[in-house]
Amino acid sequence: MDCNVCSGYLAYSRRLPRKRGKITHCIGCRPRNKLCAFIKGRCARLREGQVEFCFECKSLPCRELELIDGRYRKKYGVSFIENLKMIEKRGVEKFLASEQKRWRCPKCGGTICIHNGKCYDCEKVTSWRG
Repeated sequence: MDCNVCSGYLAYSRRLPRKRGKITHCIGCRPRNKLCAFIKGRCARLREGQVEFCFECKSLPCRELELIDGRYRKKYGVSFIENLKMIEKRGVEKFLASEQKRWRCPKCGGTICIHNGKCYDCEKVTSWRG
């Protein structure tokens, strides 16, 4: 997951008010020196630092990754597995650069959120299927 396009991360980085009863703010796993929030509890290799990215694991794709990948493919048109393949092939910096272009707001140049299609800079709502 590219944190830069996540609603929780965008709310945090824009310092938007927190919503009661929900976790709505996140600075991202890697900036906090944490592992993947979704899979770390389910994967001993990630949790114990044996791998940094799931593509380093010979069990790729595992059941847990397939579950979240399927959900994101269906709801948002994005594949975690394809993202991991791109990171493995091209590196994190090139992946993030391509994501920045993919999710750029056509109105203001801000970032479109993957979860709701909203630009948190100008409030324009657009299709979020990158």
